[in-house]
Amino acid sequence: MISAGDFKNGLTIEMEGNVYQVIEFQHVKPGKGAAFVRTKLKNIKNGGAIERSFRPTEKFNPARIERTDMQYLYNDGDLYYFMNTETYDQIGLGRDIIGDSLKFVRENDEVKMVSHNGDIFAIEPPMFVELEVTECEPGEKGNTATGATKPCTVETGAVVYVPLFVNLGDRLKIDTRTGEYLSRV
Repeated sequence: MISAGDFKNGLTIEMEGNVYQVIEFQHVKPGKGAAFVRTKLKNIKNGGAIERSFRPTEKFNPARIERTDMQYLYNDGDLYYFMNTETYDQIGLGRDIIGDSLKFVRENDEVKMVSHNGDIFAIEPPMFVELEVTECEPGEKGNTATGATKPCTVETGAVVYVPLFVNLGDRLKIDTRTGEYLSRV
């Protein structure tokens, strides 16, 4: 059991039948009355955020979140197929679970399946990927204002805003958490 006084950022707890991750916490000692812990919690299954206050002695069960390495195989309509790299078991997941998480993932790339009690609720792509530019307009000469960008499409079909010097066929390093261009490879 974890008491509210021991909360840390990133900690996952079970509360009211849901799994929450602590985003922010603050120990508050008002001039009058008892101390309390003010928190911001994110429901990791549906993404909603709530703000709650707890007494420091309130207890919660820790939530065991499992991350499994899987290989993205292909998609067939609304189903996306993955293979466990250790047991070679294959599973298919619907578009509602996948969301935008495969925006920068190619077939045969490694991803992490995030589950709680065997229920998969999210997919984590690698933090950084290297993708080739498949569609890109040439940068206009003379348009050299600081920080000027243009949209380019990469091999997965995602659109990334890149500096004007990036051309068709270049390989880019992209941060999958923000979708931002980092560098040419």
